[in-house]
Amino acid sequence: MNIVQAEENLKKITTKYSKESFIFDLMWAYDFPKATISRLQKGSLDKAKNENEVVLKKKFYFISTSKKDLDSIFEKAIKDNSILKHDPRFIIVTDNQSLKAYDTKVGEKLDTEIKTLSKHPDFFLPWAGIEKKVFQGENTADVKAAEKLAKFFDLILQDNIKLVEKNRHALNVFLTRILFCFFAEDTEIFEKDLFTKSINDHTNKDGNDVADYLKRLFEVLNKKSRAGLPDYLKEFPYVNGGLFAEEFPIPNFSKRSRESLIDLGSDLNWAEINPDIFGSMIQAVVHPDQRAGLGMHYTSVTNIMKVIEPLFLSELKEEFEKAKSSKPKLKKLHERINNIKIFDPACGSGNFLIIAYKELRFLEIQILKELGGFTISSIPLSNFYGIEIDDFAHEVAKLSLWLAEHQMDVQFNKEFGNVKASLPLKDSGKIICANSARIDWSKFISPDKSNEIYILGNPPYAGARKQSVVQKEDLEIVFSDYDDFRNLDYISLFFYKGALFCRNHNAKLAFVSTNSICQGEQVELLWPKLFNAEMEVSFAQNSFKWSNNARDKAAVICIIVGLSKLSQTKNKKIFFDNYFKNVQNINGYLIEGDNSIIEKRRIPISGLPEMPKGNMPYDGGNLILSTSEKNKLLKDYPISKKFIKRLYGSKEFIQGEDRWCLWIKNENLEEAMLIPEIASRINNVKKLRMESTDDGAKKLASRPHQFRETNETLKSSLIIPSVSSENRDYIPIGFVDKNTIVTNLAFVIYEADTYLFGILSSRMHMAWVRVVAGRLKSDYRYSSHLCYNTFPFPKIHEDAKNNLEKLSLKIIHIREKHSGLNLSDLYSPNKMPEELLNAHLELDDYVDSLFSSKGFKSDYERVECLFDRYIKITKEE
Repeated sequence: MNIVQAEENLKKITTKYSKESFIFDLMWAYDFPKATISRLQKGSLDKAKNENEVVLKKKFYFISTSKKDLDSIFEKAIKDNSILKHDPRFIIVTDNQSLKAYDTKVGEKLDTEIKTLSKHPDFFLPWAGIEKKVFQGENTADVKAAEKLAKFFDLILQDNIKLVEKNRHALNVFLTRILFCFFAEDTEIFEKDLFTKSINDHTNKDGNDVADYLKRLFEVLNKKSRAGLPDYLKEFPYVNGGLFAEEFPIPNFSKRSRESLIDLGSDLNWAEINPDIFGSMIQAVVHPDQRAGLGMHYTSVTNIMKVIEPLFLSELKEEFEKAKSSKPKLKKLHERINNIKIFDPACGSGNFLIIAYKELRFLEIQILKELGGFTISSIPLSNFYGIEIDDFAHEVAKLSLWLAEHQMDVQFNKEFGNVKASLPLKDSGKIICANSARIDWSKFISPDKSNEIYILGNPPYAGARKQSVVQKEDLEIVFSDYDDFRNLDYISLFFYKGALFCRNHNAKLAFVSTNSICQGEQVELLWPKLFNAEMEVSFAQNSFKWSNNARDKAAVICIIVGLSKLSQTKNKKIFFDNYFKNVQNINGYLIEGDNSIIEKRRIPISGLPEMPKGNMPYDGGNLILSTSEKNKLLKDYPISKKFIKRLYGSKEFIQGEDRWCLWIKNENLEEAMLIPEIASRINNVKKLRMESTDDGAKKLASRPHQFRETNETLKSSLIIPSVSSENRDYIPIGFVDKNTIVTNLAFVIYEADTYLFGILSSRMHMAWVRVVAGRLKSDYRYSSHLCYNTFPFPKIHEDAKNNLEKLSLKIIHIREKHSGLNLSDLYSPNKMPEELLNAHLELDDYVDSLFSSKGFKSDYERVECLFDRYIKITKEE
């Protein structure tokens, strides 16, 4: 059971709503045992005393009422002790039109119409053992600071174009120094508001002397001696640490940029702002080409917590709760966290290291408060390791860690009155500038038996076609023992290096990644290597949309994968949205199940007809016509009609767009060449193919009037789009006639029997596609080799084929009734006609019955069945 399956089940029970059985249908939707539902219906488990009420102890109180005062009944119920004594998780009240529910554990309320209940599938998920997990949210001060900093940067850019073009690094260093000064004046490193006040009091309002003033100030911050300085500069302390050591050009200021600088200091309390704001700053200033190439996507605190909590922090917090009553246990826990090492092999500006450090320091404060002893912190920054390929980012990471240490020292001082000196700055953390792919991590960290090591982060991801020359060389070095690495995503090398490190040391890892590594051919290429390294998935966060504080957010769909040694993790968890479920094993597709890999096949595993791609034009667009081009050709040369056919790829088929092509057989070539427009187009194709360096293209030049492939429909063929939106419950497929040609951007079953439509349109097939298909961003990228040829459909008799044909034709006929809508509209979740949905649900139930007479309650059960069948068939082979 997951949120998607709950939504599917809710659609079924609300589409066929029954007043008498609703609460029992709702239980079915969330996988209550059939025996429990049956006993409750018969009354043996029902604790209710009144008519129209159902009470299942510790689960729910339900009342169906025809009264109009639904609100008052609901508000009374959630406070009624006679109801609460049964300890119901949910209190549910309905008038059979609307529904109100209350989650007594987390205090959340739901108010919805019955017909839209499926839009809230997460509310009752605790019934299925899936509890809501609340991750730490964003600091609003961070968001405000990021926006103000971006505004300031834009103003600086306006007056310093030449500086930006010649020395962008100087601008980055300047901003880093400015940020340090703001932190310093709000965190007791400088006197309160010293920096902002000095800019306001000692520079001109038009900003013309701000650059000179800052140049002088930065020089002072790098000097130990204060002799001979004017009073307004003597107040600033010696900083050291290399931050102000090197001289860089200072940007010019205007009246507006000076005001913006002062506003940054006066309007924000930088003591409340996380040092990881530097990551947002980098994303605002680093050149887009550089950022994309280095994968420097700033990660928000919320997303970082999704990594570190299940990786190590939740376990430490649980251990702390158990140890509260025992000083020896508390001391042992304190010693344990002092020996934990945190390593980010692509650390960027240090966000993961900063948050991990602060969380461990917060836990240490709690431990020491319980111990009641006066002491100092013993968690050293030297336990925090990072490798970063960009020099500026690695310098920022070192500074950010130091600022984080200072913030926590101030917090420590508030609790215990004992804190070490802030200045001068000292080296902090073990952060180096290097290519992580070419560093021996074991030599860098030098682990010993007393250390727990947690490898984490958000390494760069780049698909095979987007990798730089250096990145391709990195993959070749890391995967030197393998030949099948060239199509791997770049992030794969971090998982593999991390797996080898964990195998040899007391270590675990968790990385943020694109979801591509757990879909399609990436699973086959990567995961056997990880499993062979004796790894298992300890936890997984399923696909979620990226969010962070940065102004230009990275538009990616991400997952989080945790790895540990075999049998090292007892309680494995799968997270989706903000919920989790405990499972026995997590495979390379990030679903519960064994570690089987679905491998590409050239022929269908189930004896179904072959499904090739459509025809590739390879024509430079010369054999393809727009509607206007087709109409003009027909007007000028009516005889050309015999050479024109409709052309469908995925987009044209789903969106209902018109495209056309020239389709000329060899025996008709001489006649076609008599038409000047067609002859010109054919000659253009010949020239294009002859000039190609590809031998195959040159061979095709001998028949420039044809596509590379010349497969065509004689009567009726089934077209399957190669790309379809993830928002659709079903991939829209359909039949095309002999007047239509399908391009290589879709798949085809030529002269297909109608029953095949039913198989491929079923929920069973879609459950398989969601697991094994590749993705284009988050959209399904269908593959006959991975989705169709591997689909373990059972052998069926003619009666079953006839039934599938009837159900298929029913869907097709309903679609024809709505001919004004294209397939994109028909299969849109918000526009799908109810009768079409019901027809699909009827088909789903029948296809389910072909696999199991009991049917299935969820996609998890479907996929489990399909995996079992796939494994059985492949073993027999």
